[in-house]
Amino acid sequence: MLPGTLDLLILKTLSRAPLHGYGIAQQIKLTSDDVLDVEEGSLYPALQRLELKKFVESEWRMTPNNRRARFYWLSKAGRKRLVESEDEFQKLVGAVQKVLRPA
Repeated sequence: MLPGTLDLLILKTLSRAPLHGYGIAQQIKLTSDDVLDVEEGSLYPALQRLELKKFVESEWRMTPNNRRARFYWLSKAGRKRLVESEDEFQKLVGAVQKVLRPA
């Protein structure tokens, strides 16, 4: 994955609903038609980094299966960062497309 892409995927996923880590990974996989498979070894450090930057907040809650899990959701700063990240990613995609398909 390109640098910053995982953070963008997490922020976008959390913009739809609060989720626990496993739920975030599953939602990304489902939404990407099983193309993107986020490993725990990448997901949880990214969530910690986003929480330290105050882009996400979290708390322990019970899941529908009656298990305790840490749920994450976007903060106000996270919503702002999501918009910025989407813009940055679109610029990156545009630049890569120019290289792949020069005029």
